[in-house]
Amino acid sequence: MESPRDATVRLSTLKRRVLAFAREREWEQFHSPKNLSMALAAEAGELMENFLWMSPEDSRNAARDPRRREAIEQELADVVIYALQFANQTGIDIAAAIATKMEINARKYPVEKARGRSEKYTEL
Repeated sequence: MESPRDATVRLSTLKRRVLAFAREREWEQFHSPKNLSMALAAEAGELMENFLWMSPEDSRNAARDPRRREAIEQELADVVIYALQFANQTGIDIAAAIATKMEINARKYPVEKARGRSEKYTEL
């Protein structure tokens, strides 16, 4: 069986798979928005740990390093799984939320002001 790929798997399919996994284990009782948001933050910390104290260039190299890649992928997967389950438990439509947020960000960070700059929108 071919491994699922971003280009071919629907977000709704991933959400259903994550929900089914939790339900099979009767974990939904633990999956309050508070607990899921905390788990998401913890997993994001574990992802960041892979790059702790590195320069930006070193972090790019680490992300490409086959010896480190699996650990990085596993931590990213944990982050996304918790985000999907958070959406499941709160009824948030991720695609709609992203579209709305991108529109907001486009207004906050107009291309003519933000291109090539890292300042927060209040500083542009």
